[in-house]
Amino acid sequence: MERSAPGEVRMSQAVQPAHANPRGELSAGQLLKWIDATACLAAERHAGVSCVTASVDDIQFEETARVGQVITIKAKVTRAFSTSMEISIKVIVQDMFTGIEKLVSVAFSTFVAKPVGEEKIHLKPVTLLTEQDHVEHNLASERRKVRLHHEDTFKNLMKENSNFDDPICDEEEGMVLTSGTSVQSIELVLPPHANHHGSTFGGQIMAWMETVATISASRLCRAHPLLKSVDMFKFRGPSAVGDRLVFNAIVNNTFQTCVEVGVRVEAFDCQEWSTGRGRHINSAFLIYNAVNDEEELVTFPRIKPVSKDDFRRYRGALARKRIRLGRKYVISHKEEVPLRVQWDISNQVALSNANVEALNSLAARSGWEVTSAVGKIKIYTLEEHDILSVWVEKHVERPAHVTYHLLSDFTKRPSWDPHYVSCEVIDWVSEADQIYYITCPVVNGDKPKDLVVLVSRRRPLKDGGTYTVAMKSVIVPSVPPSPQYIRSEIICAGFLIHAIDSSSCTVSYFNQISASISPYFAGYLGGWSKSIEETAASCIQFLENATDDGLINIF
Repeated sequence: MERSAPGEVRMSQAVQPAHANPRGELSAGQLLKWIDATACLAAERHAGVSCVTASVDDIQFEETARVGQVITIKAKVTRAFSTSMEISIKVIVQDMFTGIEKLVSVAFSTFVAKPVGEEKIHLKPVTLLTEQDHVEHNLASERRKVRLHHEDTFKNLMKENSNFDDPICDEEEGMVLTSGTSVQSIELVLPPHANHHGSTFGGQIMAWMETVATISASRLCRAHPLLKSVDMFKFRGPSAVGDRLVFNAIVNNTFQTCVEVGVRVEAFDCQEWSTGRGRHINSAFLIYNAVNDEEELVTFPRIKPVSKDDFRRYRGALARKRIRLGRKYVISHKEEVPLRVQWDISNQVALSNANVEALNSLAARSGWEVTSAVGKIKIYTLEEHDILSVWVEKHVERPAHVTYHLLSDFTKRPSWDPHYVSCEVIDWVSEADQIYYITCPVVNGDKPKDLVVLVSRRRPLKDGGTYTVAMKSVIVPSVPPSPQYIRSEIICAGFLIHAIDSSSCTVSYFNQISASISPYFAGYLGGWSKSIEETAASCIQFLENATDDGLINIF
């Protein structure tokens, strides 16, 4: 059996029928109780004093567990601050007949050490023993920044959302009201619901919240809701044995095969209960998928906001989705399976055509959602399973053929794109295909990154058609990975240029984001930076101000 790492706490549980939902799968609420208990024990092992849950966030559910399988929860402090700690949690399920293990969930929680009497708490630093310990230690600082700036980021995104018309808000057939998804429930806190400090067990509150959220989601989809992720469980205040906890849940918004449900918890002691004035102690936003009886993903109907409250929740869900994207694809550390192909001159035509076809296929996908629109720039995102793509649309006052020439010469890109430090041609394969070596700046204190990419260019076959500049990573033996850089990957990216008239065009930039380049999109995705807008504005300025020198020789 694998030994626990130093400082790691493990809990193993056999999934019993009492732990399961009607589908025979481990209830998400039960799992949240186990997660909270394990994380608390890891925090107290490091602190040496009692600890309480402040928040649980970045919860992603990858797999389900069934009755008869065994759940193992691993929790470890990644970084200690003055009085608080971040704990990383990893949940594994093992099938006892086959021995196969799968990742069920990852999560991060923040615990606060409780002082003993008047004594001030100052937590000791975490001992870092492995390279992974150092990685998680650095990422914990980034995650903490996101938490501390969450409220300001959310307010800024809400303001931004009100500045552009969301096409989803337009009337269309099949839109539904959320009033029918409202759920209220009440629980009396009894001694079995309390933790070893005498307060209501945080995991129990999370389980109750998950129950009402699941009911709310099921009222919208008329199917089997499956908890996919949790935005954040935020513990605003304590509750105790004897309190009445009132849970209110309602659907805020839908995103094709996902739905966000908001839950609010208020606590009442006897006196507060008689006056009807409770304490707001918890909030959470839970994201569900749903499957039908054939185990197929259900597409949720679009929401029709009516009241002022409906619109607030609707736009709040849009803002939280952006913040979730930033956390999911950047701050959580994910290993990447390289997809880049070996460059082979004998197979040049097929590789070049595949490069162009992949870009056109990405652009043609349905489900793109507007995340911002300012001036000449509009930005969309598309999330399919665990793959995130970005589409940046720009209006440029320059002829399409001139814009195509300027954008297809990647040696010029460092002059307008801050994500490129250098870009040089290492193989001029043909007029349509070139291979470039690109270096990128340092991000998150890591090594700088580098790329080897194939750039494939296509002019339209007829007037009014689309100019294409596609790029993807390739393996070139003459440019092996360097210890000074982290070799990164572009899965599919490029420009599609459409003429509006003889003097202007629309430039659409697409990028299917890989784990290795996702840090460069972090600020925009999470809403705490304008990096993509600033780069797009710089691109427009470059295109509109570039001279026509040399264009006569090409066109």
